Amino acid sequence: MRFERIAFVASQHEQAQRSVEDLRRLYDGARPGEADVIVALGGDGFMLETLHRHLSLGVPIYGMNRGSVGFLMNDFGSERLRERLEAAIPERLHPLRMVALDVHGRRSEALAFNEVALLRETRQAAKIRIRVDGVVRLEEMICDGVLVSTAAGSTAYNYSAHGPIVPLGAGVLPLTPISAFRPRRWRGALLPHTAKVTFDILDAGKRPVSAVADFTEVRDVVEVDIAEDRTVAPVLLFDPEQKLSERVLKEQFMY
Repeated sequence: MRFERIAFVASQHEQAQRSVEDLRRLYDGARPGEADVIVALGGDGFMLETLHRHLSLGVPIYGMNRGSVGFLMNDFGSERLRERLEAAIPERLHPLRMVALDVHGRRSEALAFNEVALLRETRQAAKIRIRVDGVVRLEEMICDGVLVSTAAGSTAYNYSAHGPIVPLGAGVLPLTPISAFRPRRWRGALLPHTAKVTFDILDAGKRPVSAVADFTEVRDVVEVDIAEDRTVAPVLLFDPEQKLSERVLKEQFMY
């Protein structure tokens, strides 16, 4: 792949801002709408923002870590950038599409490259029914919340909630409870990536729940449908020694 026109975007972090100015001077940065590739400087949160903001452009994104964790980023370096871009390994991501219905009858849609999480809004625990492809699999769960994650996002909130890490290409979606009180020992499920998951909020007036797709929040939901959207497939670029599939696999052996 040849990348003649490079667009540089950066988070508001001071280090990221200094680095992006240096790169623009070195490589005569283009605007995102005119570029062959977008280089994003920041952390994982900024990478998610960049994916959402520039999804319609259809150009690959190469991240360089100028944040904290940087799981979705490559190491920062200003030298030989075009050579790094041309040698990079592409990884396609398929997001989850959330369709949420709130107590007022409004429908909202959003994409999630990490996860869709349902969270209680008050001191009252949430009561949630879980349906998979129209079949009730769990009549009532009393919990702080529940989430469905992508494979790429399985190392994030899903893992913090004691969900499994899923290798890229495994064809499964983790469904993970968040602090479940009932049933006590239920740890979640691994679903086919073709599954449609529906969460029904029970007693929504007394026990309100919000639904969050990455950073898009819908308050006071009564029903949330989640399914993988295979029609959306942005490309992230990774240095060969830091490719995402290897990182996800390696993460299972970290302690």
